[in-house]
Amino acid sequence: MEIGPDLVEGVFIERLNRFAALVDVKGKHEMTHVANSGRMNELFVPGCRVILKHQPGEHRKTKYDLVLVDMGSGLASVDARLPNALVREALEKERIPQFAGYTQIQAESTFGESRLDFLLEGPVGRCYLETKSVTLVVDGVALFPDAPTIRGVKHLKSLEHAVADGHRAAAVFVIQRDDACVFSTSDHSDPAFGMALRHALVSGVEAFAYKCRLTESRVELGESLPIRLNPLAASDRLNGLDESYG
Repeated sequence: MEIGPDLVEGVFIERLNRFAALVDVKGKHEMTHVANSGRMNELFVPGCRVILKHQPGEHRKTKYDLVLVDMGSGLASVDARLPNALVREALEKERIPQFAGYTQIQAESTFGESRLDFLLEGPVGRCYLETKSVTLVVDGVALFPDAPTIRGVKHLKSLEHAVADGHRAAAVFVIQRDDACVFSTSDHSDPAFGMALRHALVSGVEAFAYKCRLTESRVELGESLPIRLNPLAASDRLNGLDESYG
């Protein structure tokens, strides 16, 4: 998927709030839009090189979206909207063998209390998909989430309910960088999400993780990565996290 051509280089200065950052663009300080509410402390380092996309519009407060961060060893996409587009593109081009057999793709399908990202339909039945944007990688391990996500837990419960109603359901974790070799939950950041995913998997929900291939003008879904969940910490079991989804 092309993210250009209206791209501009800048130097990251600071994050102003969840959805805005200050970037030096050719010597001028510009407030830019950050389409991601994650913390991303490991990426947003003052002085790092970033790639912005010019977004004209009379109703916008900023001229640019911050789309890529140069980590030195490679690029990372920080746009949390991108995984949906990447997954859709891959589904339409039949590049995800795990979801072969579905002929219709519907975006933002409501099931239960959640609006899930995709509903796939075909001769094999229905499959509900929820995608998650992953930007945190530590020692080759992609981790999600990097901050507590009540909404993410809610989505997993809705996927469980879809399975209980006889449908297929899956969580798709899109790692927006190419330096990961395995995916896991960040139980330190959000033990409730980690427990919810474990419970969902036991209940029949599927999970897949894919890393991305990136250039300075293009991002595409890459290879599938193994998912390895660490044993739940004893403190979490004592706190009853494994009993809250029964």
